[in-house]
Amino acid sequence: MSETLDHRSYAYRADLADIRLKGQVEAERYTQGAPGEVVVPVADIRPRPDPDCSIDTQALLGEALTVFDISGGWAWVQLAADGYVGYLREEAIREGQKPATHVVAVPRSFVYPGPDLRFPHLKTLSMGSRVRIVSTAETRGTPYALFEDGSAIIATHLRSATEIAAEDAVSVAARFLNTPYLWGGRTGLGIDCSGLVQMALAMIGKSAPRDSDQQAAGLGKVIDPESDELQRGDLVFWKGHVGFLEDPETLLHASGGTMFVTREPFQAAIDRIARLYGLPTVYRRP
Repeated sequence: MSETLDHRSYAYRADLADIRLKGQVEAERYTQGAPGEVVVPVADIRPRPDPDCSIDTQALLGEALTVFDISGGWAWVQLAADGYVGYLREEAIREGQKPATHVVAVPRSFVYPGPDLRFPHLKTLSMGSRVRIVSTAETRGTPYALFEDGSAIIATHLRSATEIAAEDAVSVAARFLNTPYLWGGRTGLGIDCSGLVQMALAMIGKSAPRDSDQQAAGLGKVIDPESDELQRGDLVFWKGHVGFLEDPETLLHASGGTMFVTREPFQAAIDRIARLYGLPTVYRRP
């Protein structure tokens, strides 16, 4: 089997591979997979079907994916949005895909059994979750959007699935300030550095790879901090890390140093990170 293809982006194993890779990798058999979607608020994606290994990324409610194999309670899938390949629990998905009507547009929101914020909430959804709304209701002046089963979410926490956020990516990222850092996380409950970049760009209609090394290799264009004037929205990469410039003097990022999404003086961040991981490796403008 070829080892030149990134397992995060290409679905292939010794026994099974994506049929689109036939001729590029060797496998016992090939499959085109089946369409599916995520049915839980957050599904952890792992590099192998092992609950004790760390997560690579997460899939959110309503996200589309391709299912290549289901075995032993695990599904081997590829996410549609960024092409990430990995394993999640079988119960986190279902076959088929239905178009979403709305997207959660705030860092996190609650789902209630009915249109009343005084009801005990059923679950918590993250920004980027894709949902299907069938009707609306209002209780004591608060508007609600209703799901098929009658459960409800605050209507103002949603936007149409076809709408693009008017704010820029840095403003979206800033809404996650103080969100806990979580390795592999990409939700309003926990997020890592590249997850923050990917989510912020996605909410303004721009796609991005999932991991920081992938982003550093091809997201936007390379800029030279010596000759190009740094500006809001530029990305700064270190080995294994990335952050937004909120302005030329301020870095906004999900920090493993503070363990939450934070802003700090850019030069102070350079000095602090250099002691462990060296200086920035590349600057890019998405």
